[in-house]
Formats: sequence, C-alpha cells, structure tokens
Amino acid sequence: MLRSHNQLKMWILSALFAAIIGILAQVTIPLPLVPITGQTLAVGLAATILGSRYGTLSVIFYALLGSIGIPVFSGMSGGFGVIVGPTGGYIIGFIPAAFLTGYILEKTSFSVMKGMIANTVGMFVTLVIGTIWLKLSVDMTWTAAFTSGFLPFIVVGLIKAFLASWIGITVYKRLVSAKLLSSSNQITG
Repeated sequence: MLRSHNQLKMWILSALFAAIIGILAQVTIPLPLVPITGQTLAVGLAATILGSRYGTLSVIFYALLGSIGIPVFSGMSGGFGVIVGPTGGYIIGFIPAAFLTGYILEKTSFSVMKGMIANTVGMFVTLVIGTIWLKLSVDMTWTAAFTSGFLPFIVVGLIKAFLASWIGITVYKRLVSAKLLSSSNQITG
C-alpha cells in the first residue's frame, strides 16, 4: 500500500512538472530559428528534483501533451508538426537530457556542484540533438546549424544549468527534509 501511494505521488509530481515545463516554455526570447525559452530550465528542475525516472517521465508527459495539440510548446503552440519541425529535436533532446541529469545526480550526490555538472551535461545533450535535428529538418549546413542552433545557447544554457542546480537542489533537500519526497524515489520509484 505504501509503495503504491508513493508511486502515485511521484506520478502526480511528474504530471505537475510537465505542466511547469509547459508554463515556462511560454517565457520566450525570440531568435530567428530557435527561441530561448524557460522550458530548458524547467526540464533541469524536474530532473534535479525528481531524478532520472520521474524527471524523464515529466518530460515525456510534456512532449506527449504538446504532440497531441495541447499548446504547451513555446509560443502557445502544439501539435505533431512542432515535433517534426525545426525545433522538435530540442523537445526530443529533453528526454535523454532529463534522464542523464537525474542519473548523474543519483550516482554521485544531490549537491549544487554535482547538479551543475549534471545540468550542464543535460544542456549539451539537448543542444547536440536539437542542432542535428535543425540541420536535417531545414537542410542547412553544419556551420549554419551550429551558429544558429547551438552557439547562441551556451551562455544562457550555463546560466539555466546553474539556476536549475541551485533551485533544484534546494527544493529537493527541503522536500526530503519535510518527508514530502523520499531520497529513494529517484532510483526505486
């Protein structure tokens, strides 16, 4: 009974973080091809707080909600066309990024320094997958894809990685301390 209650709680938290990702996706700085959004910060927070399993689940929920047409993607957009469009690779890249971020923290420690490392790895995973997808979907050169889909996001990505680490680890520790989240949730579920 306790295990199923804990699992239900974690599924609800995953759904909540899917909504948070959708909300922060609306915080946008437009650029020519790929905007800077708050969704990458939210993905980092989900993975940092919920760990690999449930952080990834929250990103999958988010991607599914958007792909069926609910306007949770940047600019209040949704639909499968966004997933297969130029920015879809970044959304797909959030899935392995969330998993790796949470996994690194689970295998090391939930500290701000380890969180920064984990979130930086996640950021680069997202940027690499997104840039490859951008290059292939728009049929541009590798140089053009790199300069428009990767390079402009490094500094902002590092800032978001720091924020996701600092805020995420702080929230994680407080939730564990308040017994609202078990440190064993991340691996065993």
